[in-house]
Amino acid sequence: MLKYNYIIGFILITFIFFIHSCKNVELDKSILENQNHSVVKLVTNKGDIFIELYNESSPITVENFLNYVKSDFYDGTIFHRVIDGFMIQGGGFDVDMVQKDTLEPIKNEAINGLKNKRGTVAMARTQIVDSATSQFFINVYDNHFLDHLSINPQQYGYAVFGNVIEGMKVVDLIKSSSTEVRSPYSDVPKESIIIEDVVVIQ
Repeated sequence: MLKYNYIIGFILITFIFFIHSCKNVELDKSILENQNHSVVKLVTNKGDIFIELYNESSPITVENFLNYVKSDFYDGTIFHRVIDGFMIQGGGFDVDMVQKDTLEPIKNEAINGLKNKRGTVAMARTQIVDSATSQFFINVYDNHFLDHLSINPQQYGYAVFGNVIEGMKVVDLIKSSSTEVRSPYSDVPKESIIIEDVVVIQ
C-alpha cells in the first residue's frame, strides 16, 4: 500500500510539473519586434492568443495591463463586444455581463505613434481621454480613425500597447461570432467567449 501511495504521489508531482512547464512555454523570440518585450498568452475557450507588449512605447499602459494579469483579474472575463470588420473587446465583464471593479484610470498613451493596425491591441475607454482601466480590444482591421491625430479630445485616439504575434486565427474565429443585444449592451456574442487565463510568458 505504501509503495502504491509513492507511485501515485510521483505521478501527481510529474503531472503538476508538466502543466507548469506548459504554462510557461516560451515562443521563438525571433518573431518578436523586440526580444526584451513582455509577452503574454491569452487562454480562451476558442484557443490561445499570444501578445507582444510594447513596454518602451507604452510603459504606463503595459504596467497597468500586467498588474491586472498578475492579479488574475482577467480570468473568467469575456470578449463582450465583437464587431466583424472592426475589433473584439474584452477584459471588463463576466459571463453574466456584470462589470468588474477596476483600478484607477490611466493616462492615455495614444500619442506614442503606434497605429491601430490589424492585430494590434489597444485600450478601450470612454469619451474621456484618460479613462482606460482594464478593458482592451484587438483590431481585426486597420482602424486608422482610432489613431492619435491631435490633443483635441475627439482626435486624441486609442493607445496601442501590444500586437498579436500568434493566434490571429483565433481572433478571426472570435470576430465571426454571432452576436445579440443584451440591453443595454449590443454586439454581445451569443456564445460566451471566455478568457480563462492570461499567462506571462516573459
